[in-house]
Amino acid sequence: MGKRKMMGLLVSVVALAISLVYDQGLLPVSAGSAQAPAQDSAWQDADATEILLNGDAIAVDGDGVSVEGSVATIGAAGVYRISGTLADGQIVVDTVDDGTVTVILAGANISSSTSAPLVIADAEAVEVVLDAGTENTLSDATTYVFADPEEDEPNAALFSKSDVTISGSGALTVAGNYNDGIASKDGLTITGGTITVSAVDDGIRGRDALVIEDGTITVAAGGDGLKADNDEDATLGTITVTAGTLSVTAGGDAITAATSISITGGDFVLFSGGGSGTYIDETLSAKGIKAGVTVQIDGGTFNIDAADDAIHSNDSIVINGGTFTIASGDDGVHADTTLDINGGDLNVVQSYEGIESAAITINAGTLRLVASDDALNVAGGNDGSGNQWGPGQGGGGPGGMGQSGDAGQMNPGMPAQDGAAQSGVAVSGDYTLTINGGSIVIASTGDGIDVNGSITMAGGVVVVNGPTERMNGALDYDGSFTISGGFLVTAGSAGMAQAPGETSTQNSLLVNFDSAQQAGTLVHIQASDGTDVLTFAPSKAFESIAFSSPDLVTGETYEVVLGGTASGAESDGLYTDASYTPGTSYTSFTVSSVVTWIGNGGMGSGGFRG
Repeated sequence: MGKRKMMGLLVSVVALAISLVYDQGLLPVSAGSAQAPAQDSAWQDADATEILLNGDAIAVDGDGVSVEGSVATIGAAGVYRISGTLADGQIVVDTVDDGTVTVILAGANISSSTSAPLVIADAEAVEVVLDAGTENTLSDATTYVFADPEEDEPNAALFSKSDVTISGSGALTVAGNYNDGIASKDGLTITGGTITVSAVDDGIRGRDALVIEDGTITVAAGGDGLKADNDEDATLGTITVTAGTLSVTAGGDAITAATSISITGGDFVLFSGGGSGTYIDETLSAKGIKAGVTVQIDGGTFNIDAADDAIHSNDSIVINGGTFTIASGDDGVHADTTLDINGGDLNVVQSYEGIESAAITINAGTLRLVASDDALNVAGGNDGSGNQWGPGQGGGGPGGMGQSGDAGQMNPGMPAQDGAAQSGVAVSGDYTLTINGGSIVIASTGDGIDVNGSITMAGGVVVVNGPTERMNGALDYDGSFTISGGFLVTAGSAGMAQAPGETSTQNSLLVNFDSAQQAGTLVHIQASDGTDVLTFAPSKAFESIAFSSPDLVTGETYEVVLGGTASGAESDGLYTDASYTPGTSYTSFTVSSVVTWIGNGGMGSGGFRG
């Protein structure tokens, strides 16, 4: 099924989206509530030419405008104020002189049965000002009548061939019944206003650049929501958002740029492709945020529900801050080449794979990842791995090969010398996971951490509640794992269990238990003097625990205890400064090498210790 057919299936979503947004209380209904109704600009007191609309008639008070029937053409730079209702007509900006054309919409309601109601055909630059306290509407035809049958422009209710800025604190409602809602073939900047757009195809499009500095923007689009699509110039095709409240419902991508997306602030509610529970055709891109080259997010609040990747780049992603709640039918965050997380609060509540890239570096931030396959995946290739199976049904997910669905069916397997020994995937030095800080909490059906290469960890806290199936592991790497700092605990099945490698400078432990343990069973490790080293209650059934901490000291003897009760400070199953009532002593061990193994099976670089 092609993109256009898929758009047809989403017509009902587009038609109802705006009313649903208001019903849910996400955005204010009042047109004047977006910003304080202060003066919009210096043009407020300027000597503007008045364009008065009255049904099918247009009256002009001032210079620079010619009228022919129900079409008014602005032919010179200057300031023009438009008010009234034009039932079937058009306002055209077509100037030959230099200078900015300022069009003030002051209660203007313009419809056309044959074309676009507002067309900027030629101007050096245009500013559309939404007058304070006013409501304005633009509605185009469902079928356009072009003077030249070879023409394909205009193709939006508000269409511009020049740079255009939309400002002010009033309201504008745009119905793009033919194709797009608002479109500029150059740059488009929005600095304020309450703007509501519905469109058969794309909602708001600035071909060269789309810049949003403020405003309350609601878009329901059959195609893409916000778009910059110049892919012929590496410096163009960009989207920049610094502030504002944006709610986008799209049949395709909610926000998409040919080159780059930069977000420093704003509140975002993004819904694409019918949401994370929708199966989409492989030809349709239905991502939350997508860029052809780079995505950089420094701040903002994001609620994303996407049938495809929630945040995607064909090259690189950098997240420096922001608060994210993500539900995805494929990857929560995906970058083909590199993904750097330097801060923020990232909560992936549903995904096929949580975050994925060929090289992932985590320096800071809080990550909570829930995945039906691998939660933190370092591998080559591009997106699409999840939705080819349908939501949450990829290889190792429900119904996949080796799925036990029951911790009691875990297979201890056979020991191996390292991860690469039993991997069917080629190890690549380009596939790397680097963890220098932050907090990472994982719940996965497939591998918790899956790296087709090497891992380096120097800091941070990593907690994995991993798979219960036979053929996946809480920790799965094919190259090396060098840990020099931080806190790591993973719980999962034993058949593929691994621990950090012996190139590490921080000691690690891998325990494969004799039988499966129920979810919530406490694992307590204490030093010979009674000092608590680990008190952890995994959220899923488990048969293996891998653990690394600075508190595992060479030459010290430790006891492993199962069960019991704990009280005190708890977060994600980890207890700190807890009062522990002992359960059953399982075993004791003395740290004599970088990696200590207890029990049967598993994979790791420390060799086997029965």
